[in-house]
Formats: sequence, C-alpha cells, structure tokens
Amino acid sequence: MFLGDDLLAWLLLAVGGALFVGNVMAIVRPPDKPEEGSLSRAPLGRSLLMAAIGLVGTVWGVATLVTS
Repeated sequence: MFLGDDLLAWLLLAVGGALFVGNVMAIVRPPDKPEEGSLSRAPLGRSLLMAAIGLVGTVWGVATLVTS
C-alpha cells in the first residue's frame, strides 16, 4: 500500500493538527494590519469550534497510531 498501512491515521493526525494549531493561532495572534475587506480578528465561536474539531481529529489519529 502507498505510504504504509496507516496512511489514513497519519492524514487525520496532520489535518487535525493543522486545523487545531491554525485556529488557535488565529485567536491568540490576529494580524497586525488586516487587509482591506477582511476581518480584524477571527470569529471567536467558529474558531473555537474548529479548534475543538481539530483537537478531536488529532487525538483520534494519535490513538489509532498508538494502538495499531
């Protein structure tokens, strides 16, 4: 199989981690000078929800890799 038997778990770990880190960084450190027509900071509720989804995906990916 291409890239091993645990490809789906690795992809879940990568996408979940990126989703979590990206949304947390959007909350913690908004852009200094937002571009014209963009928000000055990320919507808090949506960012927290997406970070939580990313955290669940990351934990699920790690658990799958550890148990297999």
